[in-house]
Amino acid sequence: MQFEKQYDVVVVGAGVAGVAAALEAGRAGLRVALVEKMILTGGLATAGLVNIYLPLCDGRGRQVTFGIAEELLHASTRYGPGTVPEDWRRSPVDGRTSRYQLTFSPAAFTLALDELLEEAGVALWLDTLACLPLLEGERMVGLAVENKSGRGLLRAACFVDATGDADLARRAGAECAPGESFTSIWAFQAAVAQAQRVAESGQGIELMDAIRLAYNGEWFDTAPERRRWDAADGKEVSHFVLETHRLVREYYRRAQAEEGEAGRDRLYPLQLPSMAQFRKTWRIVGQATLRDGQDGQRFEDSIGLVADWRRPGPVWEIPYGTLVPRGCDGLLAAGRCISSADDAWEVTRVIPAAALTGQVAGLAATLAVRAGTTPRQVPAEVIQAALQARGIPYHLRDL
Repeated sequence: MQFEKQYDVVVVGAGVAGVAAALEAGRAGLRVALVEKMILTGGLATAGLVNIYLPLCDGRGRQVTFGIAEELLHASTRYGPGTVPEDWRRSPVDGRTSRYQLTFSPAAFTLALDELLEEAGVALWLDTLACLPLLEGERMVGLAVENKSGRGLLRAACFVDATGDADLARRAGAECAPGESFTSIWAFQAAVAQAQRVAESGQGIELMDAIRLAYNGEWFDTAPERRRWDAADGKEVSHFVLETHRLVREYYRRAQAEEGEAGRDRLYPLQLPSMAQFRKTWRIVGQATLRDGQDGQRFEDSIGLVADWRRPGPVWEIPYGTLVPRGCDGLLAAGRCISSADDAWEVTRVIPAAALTGQVAGLAATLAVRAGTTPRQVPAEVIQAALQARGIPYHLRDL
């Protein structure tokens, strides 16, 4: 090993979940390291170009998700455009549902996240690969990482897996389960027609002309291979990325041809995502698992609330047990790799739930470090008391 560092908490993955976890623990005064394989914070929201901050409300005018999740929504517009619809509290409006959400600039969001992390005193390890966990029995006590300085060891009292694919949990021997991702890609394009509309309207947000291509039987009629993509397999990741690039090529062959001889000058790809846009790949099997049909259900160990981003109405309580893996101690999950199954996984894999579970993972890690114990042994009611002090509701009746 070329180096060794000691922290209180090490968070792996600087997507929205990892950022929220690091902010919570860093603001509590802990020594926190945030390890990210890329050079951009924000994960799929920034490097992945998935630039819609999905709703913090239930689609009926009631906010359900608070805390760092709400802070980051507003931070996403600190250095760029984006506006929450003014009528979201009055939904449904004339039969149309308006939500507490917005579209943002990925680059602007990254700049704001960097600033927040610096202010919280978080040590950012960018361009750094998380390699192998170091275990003492079933407890994770260290993590081998590698970057331009060589291979080193980061030790900590607690770790947070915010990789999105449960990479840390799987390598540490925790029980995990696979999911499914269909072939899809979001990208940005330059289009003369769109630029002309922007010039007339003066709406800068419209400069980010997004294309969203997918094969799930609805979005796009070019049929790439449809199967469960395994994000834990290096060849599969490459295959997925190349297949999504093929979707883009097919799209522009058609779209540019429709523009005529000047097609390539009037319409062309501007930016591709710099990471694979996987959705449900691998997750932990936790002390509890959130399942279909459990919206509206009360959980005694609930640590927050999230809405169904696809339709108004359903709201889910998130049990603390979904963040605590089986088979490995000293570790928490946050973001889309928490223990949610089937359709419930669709609800918890997106930005608001990622930020919520990230904050709670950072909070639980802080409580565990201060008590000299592990996240598994932190009572849910202690976490709930801390959330209540922050004004964050965790039961539906509290809204």
